[in-house]
Amino acid sequence: MNEVILGTACGVLFGPYGANVLNPRAWGDVNAVTLEVMRITLAMGLFTIGVELPQSYLAENARGLLVMVVPAIAFGWITVACATYLTFVRLDFISSLVIAACLTPTDPIISAAIVAESASNDGLAYPFLSLSIYLTTRTSTGIALRDWILVGCLYQVVLGTAIGAVLGLTFSYLMKLSYRKGFVNRESYLVQHLALTLFTIGITRTLGCDDLLAVFAAGCALNWNGYSHAQVEGEVFSAVIDLVLNCGTFVYIGAWMPFASYDSPELGITPWRLVLLLLAVLCLRRIPALLFLYRWIPEIATWKEALFTGHFGSVRRT
Repeated sequence: MNEVILGTACGVLFGPYGANVLNPRAWGDVNAVTLEVMRITLAMGLFTIGVELPQSYLAENARGLLVMVVPAIAFGWITVACATYLTFVRLDFISSLVIAACLTPTDPIISAAIVAESASNDGLAYPFLSLSIYLTTRTSTGIALRDWILVGCLYQVVLGTAIGAVLGLTFSYLMKLSYRKGFVNRESYLVQHLALTLFTIGITRTLGCDDLLAVFAAGCALNWNGYSHAQVEGEVFSAVIDLVLNCGTFVYIGAWMPFASYDSPELGITPWRLVLLLLAVLCLRRIPALLFLYRWIPEIATWKEALFTGHFGSVRRT
């Protein structure tokens, strides 16, 4: 068993439904706390993925990544929205789209193979979420589409990615210069990765951009020429930090889980409906799309690999 199962089980055991030692809902604004905990954990995982990718990986595998990310996410978004709409009859379709946008990305922490697609779709799922929110909050479809293109796509996603890439390239140059002049040693590279992650989050969140995609772009840009990865190769500090954050996060999730809300007939929420939605998400979110699209993805050779990729996450040939 990995840290996902063990951490969540530990959180449930020590949470309010167990020993009641850890109760995040007693900490004040639990939504704000949960948001920031998830943000930091995801950002560290995404940055680590970006740094550990091979040199110029995104440029060399752009075709496969684009096919896996854009059409596959769009298909999963619509499919999960339909499943949610049919399962929870009290929801309208726009609300189902909002929920589906949160369920569509492949989690880079629990994905079977952590590679570029599982990281990039976490940030690129944001336009689908913002479109759903704009359709809900704006007075007309035209205004919603205008705001989505200008704000949701161009400003938040494109600008956020550009900021992350610029920060990563600048940081790479400064670290190489500092290392060459003896201002930092090899161990400093590892610590500065954490600093760059937090700095990128701070800049992009202050500007209102997509911080997750920016962090991934910063990690990729930092190691674009392979120099950064060569400096930290063989070190376990980043992996240890990532593991500690993952364990702590899933302990938090286990203690945070609102089990009492899973049976709320007045809201149309019942355990059997949740199980039905879970099965629909597992079976329909990615598998059908990748079984259809794998012919245009060079990294996936057979339908068996497409089936594996659709269920567990990404694969990469070396």
